[in-house]
Amino acid sequence: MHNSAKLVDASFSKAFEAKGEFVEQSPIPQLFSRVLHWVGELTSRASAAVVAATVLLIFILVSAFSGFPGKWQMVFSTVASSITLVMLFVIQHTQSRQQTVLQLKLDELIRTSPHADDLLVHLEVAEDAELIQREESQVAHHEALREPNGDEK
Repeated sequence: MHNSAKLVDASFSKAFEAKGEFVEQSPIPQLFSRVLHWVGELTSRASAAVVAATVLLIFILVSAFSGFPGKWQMVFSTVASSITLVMLFVIQHTQSRQQTVLQLKLDELIRTSPHADDLLVHLEVAEDAELIQREESQVAHHEALREPNGDEK
């Protein structure tokens, strides 16, 4: 594993620990995570969509020539449902990890910027009322910037 990957894994674990969530450090969950990322990378390619469409087309053609056997349809439906369920977890896992990594990067940028509001770091754990108040404040600030000045006529 590259040093940068180890750093991301350590930062990822620290982010979840900071949120109060339990992070498993044993090799099995880490291996499982790597497998999910590999599957995510593999299935995100255009060639994966072409393979899936080709398999579906072949199944339809073979089924049509065989008189659409009910057992084949049941097997295909079961396999498709199983793949959909697995892909749901693959996508959820990879997006969660990418979101955490992105949040860590943004937090680091906020910390290093002298003009940034440090209260924005870890804002994702704030109460809904605080998020709404901060959003309204940002919208009001941007609207004020767009208002034309009185001396520009």
